[in-house]
This record gives sequence, structure tokens and C-alpha cells, in this order.
Amino acid sequence: MLARENRLVKADDFRTTMKSGKKIGSDHLVTYLKRDETQSHTRFGFVVAKTVGGAVKRNLVKRRMREIARELLKEHSSGFTVVVRALPGAAEIDWANLQNELRSSVATGVKKTAG
Repeated sequence: MLARENRLVKADDFRTTMKSGKKIGSDHLVTYLKRDETQSHTRFGFVVAKTVGGAVKRNLVKRRMREIARELLKEHSSGFTVVVRALPGAAEIDWANLQNELRSSVATGVKKTAG
């Protein structure tokens, strides 16, 4: 579970990040990353629609992405807001592939916002 200060909970925060953040696409994920220096913590939000699968599959994908986000907090502890949208097929890939996709998406987004 992510700590409260590391979670996006308001719809406006999701909307703002998706609208004005950098968009990074991969095979099974779309990641939106926005630099936010006013925040003392990096915050993550996840969007997993019914097109990914039933409730069991959607919850599996969310649990996996939350755990990967916890690992990413060690590298990017402050200044970012990240929204990850799972695409159909995200529930079928294994842990290592999902981890690699999310890590590389965030790393690409960090590089894009730095420049």
C-alpha cells in the first residue's frame, strides 16, 4: 500500500496531470508525468478500466503497479505527479515485464520534464 501522501485521490489531480503532463506510451501502459516542485512527495494515481478485464484482473494490475510505484519512490521521492493508465492486455503480462514497462516509462518522463 502506498502512503497517503504518495497517492492521488482527487479527480482534479488526475485530470490536471493527464492534461498537462508528459505522455509516455508503451505496449500495456500509458504514463502521464508532471513535474510539481510544490509537492514535497511524489504522488501516483492508477487508472484501470474494465477493458483490462474483470474485477480480479483489474485489482491484480493495480496491486502490481502500486508495488512498483513503492519501489520507484526510492529513486524519485519528490517533485512529480504520475498517473498510470493500464491498457487491455496489462493483466496478461508477467511481473517482470510490467515492472520494466513502468520503470522505463517513468524514467523517460523524468528525462522529458528535465529538458
